[in-house]
Amino acid sequence: MENVLSGIKPTGQLTLGNYIGALKNFPKYQDTNKVFVFIADLHALTLPIEPEVLRQNTKDIVAFYLACGLDPNKSVIFLQSQVHEHSEINTILENYAYMGELNRMTQFKDKVSKMNEKKIGLGIFTYPVLMAGDIFLYDAKKVPVGEDQKQHVELARDIAIRFNHRYKQDVIVIPEPVISSNGARIMSLSDPTKKMSKSDPKGDIFLKDDLKSVRKKIMSAVTDTGCEVKYDKVNKPGISNLLTIYSALKEITIEEAENEFTGANYGTFKKAVADVVCEVLEKIQTRYNDIINSPYLDEVLEKGKKEASQIAQKTLKRIKNVVGLYEKQ
Repeated sequence: MENVLSGIKPTGQLTLGNYIGALKNFPKYQDTNKVFVFIADLHALTLPIEPEVLRQNTKDIVAFYLACGLDPNKSVIFLQSQVHEHSEINTILENYAYMGELNRMTQFKDKVSKMNEKKIGLGIFTYPVLMAGDIFLYDAKKVPVGEDQKQHVELARDIAIRFNHRYKQDVIVIPEPVISSNGARIMSLSDPTKKMSKSDPKGDIFLKDDLKSVRKKIMSAVTDTGCEVKYDKVNKPGISNLLTIYSALKEITIEEAENEFTGANYGTFKKAVADVVCEVLEKIQTRYNDIINSPYLDEVLEKGKKEASQIAQKTLKRIKNVVGLYEKQ
């Protein structure tokens, strides 16, 4: 049994892309692995966010975790900010990451290109270090992430290897990124060359969207001038994206999905995609509505906080002892 860890930043409403790329896969791990799933609310502070929006988004993610099948008796579900060891290990690990490494992070470079560099907070620059600490605290071997976060896990591996080499012992478990083979990157319905990213009301499908709105978005999705339902990311990015969504939700291969729609027109295909998306979202939304304002949500978080804290304390104590920070024995 290996430890698996993953988290989501509560910086916006969850999308269908979040579900297919992350939430849908979490329950599959919990029967054969020790699973730690958290809400990365400290990471959410790296860019300005309204306090009430942060609080509501945090509750929403917990409710959707549970609605999508995570079992608090099998998985540890918690808030990053409620386990203070995350902040403490971050302070230690910052001394084992190099400025050059952090400068090369794609997401950091992307933020710099879009913002006034003088107004970029330090948290964006050191974001991958805190992420490494998140992973190390729970001795996570597997880290399910989207393709855009793979580079950060690879940096965490480098930091872990460097740390272990310096102290000549296996103090930190070397993590491995796990990318879903199907649906790892769901694109916008209005611009299939861009990722579905919580910021495009027309192109994003949010888990809380009204089902009529969801159906309308899919039927209006950008495709191409052809008529063949075929996977071709270069020439048919819109159709390829819809095929990815359909196959991921039906749990079939892209090829099987293509065969299913041999000879079908785009209208028939889009209706089938809309049907399966709405069917999945209706079930999730029903569970979400039962959970969001119930005492159960806070009970799950309190349980998760206690379990996560116990494990994080042991890991942090091991690391502090190795680096030479004094504690009474």
